[in-house]
Amino acid sequence: MPIRLAQTVNATYEIAHGRRIELAFGRDGHDARLPAVLLLPASDAMPAPAALLLHGFSSRKEQMAETVGVALLAKGIASLSIDLPLHGARIEEGNETSWGIVGGYERSFDSRAMRSPLAIAGAWRTAQRDAKLALAYVGARREVDRARLAVVGYSMGSFLGVQTAADESAVRALVLAAGGDLPDAMPYARALRLLSNPVRAVRKLDGRPLLMLHGRRDPTVRPDQAQRLFDAATEPKELRWYEAGHHLPPHALDDAASWLLQRLLPSPRAAVEHQAG
Repeated sequence: MPIRLAQTVNATYEIAHGRRIELAFGRDGHDARLPAVLLLPASDAMPAPAALLLHGFSSRKEQMAETVGVALLAKGIASLSIDLPLHGARIEEGNETSWGIVGGYERSFDSRAMRSPLAIAGAWRTAQRDAKLALAYVGARREVDRARLAVVGYSMGSFLGVQTAADESAVRALVLAAGGDLPDAMPYARALRLLSNPVRAVRKLDGRPLLMLHGRRDPTVRPDQAQRLFDAATEPKELRWYEAGHHLPPHALDDAASWLLQRLLPSPRAAVEHQAG
């Protein structure tokens, strides 16, 4: 049964190469609670390809929209960036601090909730549901070609991204930046693998293209974790190394955008059908 969706648009801006729309969305009949930034290309020649952008730990949707999203927009690719649970506009959902303002200062995530394993597990399950809902939402936009959807995840977002792509056949291509397999030596390692197993997930891509971007000196998600995930993936796949730590250099954004543009080209049949219509 198709998902019925609802949205609330808060603001729309004209920006270079297109439009920025600040909104919230959710299932129809429920609150449109999921905050997002949608970037749409200016060109209306045909529905655009699009990517779901998933941010890292302690980050927020704006950081992805204003970096990766802007790079994609310059290539004619739309994007939807969402705040993951306990981050950005979703800090302490339902409370007065839900928009991230605490004591007059802005925070990007709820560090108190992250100390609880049960809270982490609950947030992860919610994040998985939200990512799938976000794909359904962006694919339902009339400006977007639902046959050309991708996922881009950074750090924590890459762990969520590979799981989302594994579960959702609508994802045509996947970019993982500063991501990899889970480290073996970590608290609750066995329990965490029940929630998220990147190696098992990446094997489910089954021929869909994968690009991994990683810093050779990354102390957070170590290079061996990235290599382990890459080795588990099937072709087509590519791993690009940068002389960087956990934060990749700006030209990595252009690399990812150019790579995605090639993987999200319309099929000849779709182009003919669009011209005929």
